[in-house]
Amino acid sequence: MGIPQVAIVGRPNVGKSSLLNWLAGKRVAIVDDKPGVTRDRVFYLAEHNSRYFDLVDTGGMGHMDADRLTDDIEEQIRFAIDSADVVVFVADALEGITTMDQEVAKELRYLDKPVLCVANKADHEGVDPHAADFHRLGHGAPLKVSTTQNRNRAVLLNRIAELLPPPIDDLGDDEPDEPDMHVAIVGRRNTGKSTFVNTLVKAPRMIVSEVPGTTRDSVDVRFELDDRAFVAIDTPGLRRRQAQQKHDMDFYGAHRAQRSIRRSDVVLLFLDCTEKISRVDKQLADYVANEYKPCIFVVNKWDQLADTMPTSKWVTYLQDNFRTMRYAPIAFITGQSGKNMKALLNHASMLFKQSRARVSTGRLNRMVRDSIADNPPPLHQNRRPKVYYATQVAVQPPTIVLFCNQPAAFTQPYRRYLLSRFRDEFDFGEVPIKLYLRKREKTDTRNEIDAALAGSESHGTEDALPAE
Repeated sequence: MGIPQVAIVGRPNVGKSSLLNWLAGKRVAIVDDKPGVTRDRVFYLAEHNSRYFDLVDTGGMGHMDADRLTDDIEEQIRFAIDSADVVVFVADALEGITTMDQEVAKELRYLDKPVLCVANKADHEGVDPHAADFHRLGHGAPLKVSTTQNRNRAVLLNRIAELLPPPIDDLGDDEPDEPDMHVAIVGRRNTGKSTFVNTLVKAPRMIVSEVPGTTRDSVDVRFELDDRAFVAIDTPGLRRRQAQQKHDMDFYGAHRAQRSIRRSDVVLLFLDCTEKISRVDKQLADYVANEYKPCIFVVNKWDQLADTMPTSKWVTYLQDNFRTMRYAPIAFITGQSGKNMKALLNHASMLFKQSRARVSTGRLNRMVRDSIADNPPPLHQNRRPKVYYATQVAVQPPTIVLFCNQPAAFTQPYRRYLLSRFRDEFDFGEVPIKLYLRKREKTDTRNEIDAALAGSESHGTEDALPAE
């Protein structure tokens, strides 16, 4: 699975951003006494006891934003909670339980995931009896910490690591069963999504059943094709944001579509070949890309243009409009007749498999070594930035961490170059890849890239790095 996420939530001014910076060991989030500074989610890739996880800072729950962005901030908080594997509920040990703390605790009470209560600003043991009162909020005995006095940092990290889901490698000796593949079917209005689902229902050799989704969620349609299980997540068609009225059906439809994308394994982004690509199409594609979801651009109603336009012309048109998603495959179908639909689902299965692919550390480091030898990173302040070693830390999406001396020195074009090499060399060429660059710790002496380069020059062989 992907990198586990740890959402840091709570009312305003309890020290959520300070907590993230403290756990990260560096200034990542802005810290200010003024409430409402944090609005968007702030991510940081943390590592503790060889476990990687994303720390996610959020805005203050219940804060009335002066710029009328309260609903947007609350939406970002909901996204963080929905995606989290562990929720860290932060409270202020000095102020004690407030009405807003009780509201936050109530909202978290029915989550089907671990919630860890943390009493921040417990600078000394004299505050502990007061902080213990947070036990009444229903999330267990609070862990007393202080970001300013560096109190119980290791204890908190250990507790978070204990609550994380087990890594794939620790699930046992047997291979886990292949899970059902969840396919989100999204697009603007009248692109043929419902027709596509209806054709799925009637198609031969498919067993189909409707499973109602949760409140204000989309409808799941489970079916089997050639002994493989699928769950199609049907979503409402979208229109421009300016045309959506707050709290109307379109507003909720947009939220349902976004949630469906987040809980999907593969996204089918439907486009009408008789219409130009719109701003809504681009907004949906951006959301899919930002969520790192494998995606197929599905050009529907192709029977109307098949005799007059070559597919290559539409491929070029799509690639010109979605430049950052050139890796995504394109399918031309006719949903009404079912033409090419089975090939589309087979390709979706292939993307699902690619998103779960793993690369050995040895093979990954050899590839990074060769990429640097072929095209060294540009100089930064008259110095050449260095990569010491690389490792893949997660799947869905494939997530690679490069340990280097100066992460900021690697330009965006060079990062895109490395991503391109990963796609060319490994078995995930058509899916998004997460790439993190981390500064190597002083106590870490691994330098597999330099060793491999030296070995390659000395022996003239690309097998200088031992395989795992």
